Amino acid sequence: MKIPSPAARRHVCALTTFGLVLAASPLQAQQAPAPVTAVARQLLELETRGLPGRVELQISALDARNQLPPCAQLEAFIPGGTRPWGAISVGVRCESPVTWQVYLQARVAVINDYLVTARPLRAGQIVGPADIARRNGDLTALPDNTLTDPAQVVGYRTRYALASGNPVRGDMLRIPAAVKQGQNVKVISQGEGFQVSSEGRAMNTAAPGERVRVRMPNNQVITGTATTDGNVEVGF
Repeated sequence: MKIPSPAARRHVCALTTFGLVLAASPLQAQQAPAPVTAVARQLLELETRGLPGRVELQISALDARNQLPPCAQLEAFIPGGTRPWGAISVGVRCESPVTWQVYLQARVAVINDYLVTARPLRAGQIVGPADIARRNGDLTALPDNTLTDPAQVVGYRTRYALASGNPVRGDMLRIPAAVKQGQNVKVISQGEGFQVSSEGRAMNTAAPGERVRVRMPNNQVITGTATTDGNVEVGF
């Protein structure tokens, strides 16, 4: 029998040791997709609570072939400046025992009745009950400030001529101002997991849903959206 040289014996020993290490170490576990999707869904359900209508959520699942280490503490978040409806990305980060971060694609639909013009309307025409009709659909797919309550429309004049079947927006009508220039207003700032209220002075007049500039006590000028109750909402 041929006896291996010392160098060859060392090589065989190294390969054997490496093989034992592989046999003793199972493949690294992956992060299960279900908990990641669940924490993202919980956040969206919380953020959309109180929206008018029926909320429908669709969230893409984490790739089951991911190479992420299992996480014991997951936290979901919505990137700053993103509204929690429509087509959005939802972030999920791992806080322990390791740190990583992923994004899931989501679609948030808000199904509710909204108002459309039932027939053509002239510029300056006072809108009556017969001039509008209800339709049901996803509010997030409609223009901003689409109106849902006839009380927001009936009795107001149109700013310009409207074709039949148009979704009715607040800026189409001469609606009394919610915020007037020079008025002190409550400014509500909202972002990821927080809401802060402060006070400033409106720099322009705005109807509900319209943009308004506000000068804060430190002379900073911010821009937000006038609400029906006379506040100004600012998103981050």
